[in-house]
Amino acid sequence: MRIAVFSTKKYDQVFLDAANKQAGHELHYFETRLTSETCSLVNGFDAVCVFVNDSVDRTVLQAMADGGLKLLALRSAGFNHVDLKAAQDFNITIVRVPAYSPHAVAEHTLALALALNRHIHRAYNRVRERNFSLDGLLGFDIHGKTVGIIGTGLIGTIFTRLMSGFGCELLGFDPHPNKDCQALGMNYVQLEELFARSHIISLLCPLTPQTHHLINNEALSKMRDGVMLINTSRGAIVDTRALIAGLKSGKAGSVGLDVYEEEADIFFEDLSDEVIQDDVFARLLTFPNVLITGHQGFFTEEALRNIAETTLENITAFETGQGHIHEVTQEMIKA
Repeated sequence: MRIAVFSTKKYDQVFLDAANKQAGHELHYFETRLTSETCSLVNGFDAVCVFVNDSVDRTVLQAMADGGLKLLALRSAGFNHVDLKAAQDFNITIVRVPAYSPHAVAEHTLALALALNRHIHRAYNRVRERNFSLDGLLGFDIHGKTVGIIGTGLIGTIFTRLMSGFGCELLGFDPHPNKDCQALGMNYVQLEELFARSHIISLLCPLTPQTHHLINNEALSKMRDGVMLINTSRGAIVDTRALIAGLKSGKAGSVGLDVYEEEADIFFEDLSDEVIQDDVFARLLTFPNVLITGHQGFFTEEALRNIAETTLENITAFETGQGHIHEVTQEMIKA
């Protein structure tokens, strides 16, 4: 099949080309994001392949349908960036990568928590300036602390296992309690209790209408003073303005973010010679107790290899009607 691959970096091409040696598709790479302004680029292709910050709205899907395209391949597990109703209306099949490397995101979540607690990012800069003072670098023992984990799917389960190894009390919230997490000692509770008791809160849930701005002013008000909040799932789960207010008041003691609700025009790009126009994001960067990474939680060799291989396997299965296809079904959408 002739595939238009959007939002591609050099590393994407390396892994996709390697996986395509066996698949044998015709891949055409576009660095630009797929949006309603760039959707004319899909003309002449058999399928479209996108990443997390592409915006596949009704206009884009209409352009695909007008060109006779019937397949949208996501290089991600989440599908919140796709107008699912429009895809259904235009009879476009959506396939995804359900589990590229849950270990990668879980381990990055832990890395953010450890770095924030022991102020590794600040200590690194100090030492490079030959400042070896320990003032302002005081942390706490993670052992024995209460960790609240919102979302206990594959990633949440692995993160639960990691925190269990630290000897933490584990609280979970998920509409579907996970027996593996319970076997590790997790106690499932309501959100209010999780907010009130947790020293560290990790967001590992998908973005849905129910989880949009789950962390808002009301939620923050119920949390322990000085709580550590880590978001490695989707940016819009956190109301950033409310988070800033919580940081200013001291309610949020430290924050680790690998995602941001308006990240599409910022993350994955080199803006080192430019002025960031997003005033809310710029304000986040001013806090010494905020550690931000640019959506790199997934970024391991194993994950990129799995993403490339599964994406091309999905495309081949759709083309041939043989093999396993990871389709976004109506049951998943309703859930």
